[in-house]
Amino acid sequence: MDKIRNFCIIAHIDHGKSTLADRMLEITKTVDVRQMENQVLDDMDLEKERGITIKSHAIQMDYKGYTLNLIDTPGHVDFSYEVSRSIAACEGAVLVVDATQGVQAQTISNLYMAIEHDLEIIPVLNKCDMDNAMPERVEDEIVDLLGCKREEILRCSAKTGEGVPEILDAVVERIPAPKGDPKAPLQCLVFDSVFNSFRGIIAYFKVVNGTMHTGDQVRFVNTGKEYDADEIGILKLDMSPRKEISAGNVGYIISGIKTSTEVKVGDTITHVARPCDKAIDGFEEAKPMVFAGVYPIESEDYEDLRASLEKLQLNDASLTFQPESSMALGFGFRCGFLGLLHMEIIQERLDREFDMDVITTVPNVSYNVYTKDGGMVEVHNPAGMPDLTEIDRIEEPYIRASVITTADYIGPIMTLCLGKRGELVKQEYISGNRMELLFDMPLGEIVIDFYDKLKSISKGYASFDWHMNGFRPSNLVKLDILLNGEQVDALSTLTHRDNAVDFGRRMCEKLKELLPRQQFDIAIQAAIGAKIIARETVKQVRKDVLAKCYGGDVSRKRKLLEKQKRGKKRMKQIGNVEVPQKAFLAVLKLD
Repeated sequence: MDKIRNFCIIAHIDHGKSTLADRMLEITKTVDVRQMENQVLDDMDLEKERGITIKSHAIQMDYKGYTLNLIDTPGHVDFSYEVSRSIAACEGAVLVVDATQGVQAQTISNLYMAIEHDLEIIPVLNKCDMDNAMPERVEDEIVDLLGCKREEILRCSAKTGEGVPEILDAVVERIPAPKGDPKAPLQCLVFDSVFNSFRGIIAYFKVVNGTMHTGDQVRFVNTGKEYDADEIGILKLDMSPRKEISAGNVGYIISGIKTSTEVKVGDTITHVARPCDKAIDGFEEAKPMVFAGVYPIESEDYEDLRASLEKLQLNDASLTFQPESSMALGFGFRCGFLGLLHMEIIQERLDREFDMDVITTVPNVSYNVYTKDGGMVEVHNPAGMPDLTEIDRIEEPYIRASVITTADYIGPIMTLCLGKRGELVKQEYISGNRMELLFDMPLGEIVIDFYDKLKSISKGYASFDWHMNGFRPSNLVKLDILLNGEQVDALSTLTHRDNAVDFGRRMCEKLKELLPRQQFDIAIQAAIGAKIIARETVKQVRKDVLAKCYGGDVSRKRKLLEKQKRGKKRMKQIGNVEVPQKAFLAVLKLD
């Protein structure tokens, strides 16, 4: 065991984690020169195109007689639970900071997570070969943040490979060997799972105590299910089977599991015959934060959409969905996502991998609605709100948001956050003219366009990170959109009472631009309960019925106009208004 080192690479988005992993694999000759490509661990096309890591990836390397297990983690805030499980499976972490950008929000939140798990941190300065690198200044920031010595910080360029062997030496020297007893009852931590269409679900785990052999009967503690370990092994670029895996090592298990919900990231595996006393701490169900309705454009594609979502769920267990129907859009699903990036990726994968065209409704968060008889309902969808007369109070989820920025952009960022009902908790200088601002904000306010606005007002410099901070009572109202007196349930939203009138008015104006004109007037109204707060009218297309009247008495013209008016009225009663796809998307981009 003293020859094993388990470590992960953590960093903010785009600081070069995957590139650094590539160089490590090259130097340790884990990957053949012919198989080498950029971001070799990112196996999804989407990951390569966008240059982001969506899933954690594990691989084993041999270096100077040591076995190094590397876990490359996602950098985006939506996948922070996955990062926390990867950190729990390691004894050390390589903290990568971009020498051109300095310390950013996810750097800090991932670092705190690693420190909570008592990991040995190796600070690495990447992109030192760039012309605009500021290694001295960024080293000061890291020293302030970590309290380490300046000479402990390693400089490298993951692109050219310069300085990477020193990082591998530091991993061997500084990171402690895993602790654990190979003879104790089996205790393994599941930190990831993937789906293989021939073998079923493959779970990746780290053995904390005990030894697992091929053919053992094992139990997953949190789900209580039991399986046979048909094949176990270690992770090279491909899987290589082994007879046994003992404490301290990282491996995979194939046991013919068919449903993704039976393997949960963070679960504990133990033997059926000789179970361990307790599960490994820190297991949580991945909780969706953002909910949106996903509907097929053609109603007969409903069953295909269900099949596609089920297949996606095999690869991504954090996606949840349940059937729902809407008057405007027909049958579809209410899906739960970890965040907006996750939602975007799922939409993209539905389109690419399954060729599904879908309409997505306005994303919203879940609210706790307390009724007057003392019950509590969790509402994910404005249409599921109880009647106004029965509601005692509504509580909405709040987050603690951390924004890191240079002092030049403090004013606009403050204005943005306070405009989103944020409360400033504290602000402090990190180093030089970089500041960290902490806000308490409602999650519902940042769901739609907060991130884009933050990036544009700070010219891309501000970085943003958040975590849940409980529920608080709030003065929320349900805003309905009516077309000709008919409610369009897919456009309903829950919003704060102070913003409702303004939001309703802007929505009506936007819909007026987007709805095609009909043969009759279309009244677009925004309403809270029975009270109309805004109205716009799409004028009818009229035929000039007076063209053939040139002269004569005014009563002849009046008669023709009255006749037309009666026809329009009858048409309005039977006519229905088609809401175009653009209208559902427009709500997301009201500004």
